[in-house]
Amino acid sequence: MYKLFFKRAIDVFGALFLLVVLSPLIIFVIIWLHFANKGAGVFFYQERPGKDEKIFKVIKFKSMTDERDANGELLDDELRLTKAGRFVRTTSIDELPQVINILKGDMSFIGPRPLLPRYLPYYTDRERLRHTVRPGMTGLAQVNGRNKMDWNSRLELDAQYVETLSFINDVKIVFKTLVNVIKKENIEVLPTGMYLDEERRNKQQ
Repeated sequence: MYKLFFKRAIDVFGALFLLVVLSPLIIFVIIWLHFANKGAGVFFYQERPGKDEKIFKVIKFKSMTDERDANGELLDDELRLTKAGRFVRTTSIDELPQVINILKGDMSFIGPRPLLPRYLPYYTDRERLRHTVRPGMTGLAQVNGRNKMDWNSRLELDAQYVETLSFINDVKIVFKTLVNVIKKENIEVLPTGMYLDEERRNKQQ
């Protein structure tokens, strides 16, 4: 019953509540990033696969400028990341616009994080379980190491989340997420490491 009805109801009411309560913060961040990003915009949109591998556009606060070099190529991420952008990333504020994705039904508060569409051909059958539920703003993998874990471990935790999905487990993940945000644990401002598709192609060669 929780998976089929109550989880979605909690998502909708929770997202509406957050939009109202955090509206002053959201407005402040929008104004701040408008100036900090030097005309590059406030929001960042990127296609991600959701439930049943349906593609949607995830929304985040934009944390980088669109500055380019003399050849018209974008500068390295570390050069385009602003002080404001670094702050919203380390505090996870950049994820707040995803409450819109939750209201639209693209996402849930808790679930496997939506990854890149280019990874789709490289999942095992077990790892594809992650796409039988809505992706989340946070999930089991995120509270157990996030990007510091290897891909196999992260995707295994996503599969385990789907298999053990329950209200109690979601509550535990919420509390662990809050603790991690407060302590700023498992947060990489500029993630390092190999992309999943690159890693698995290399292993196949």
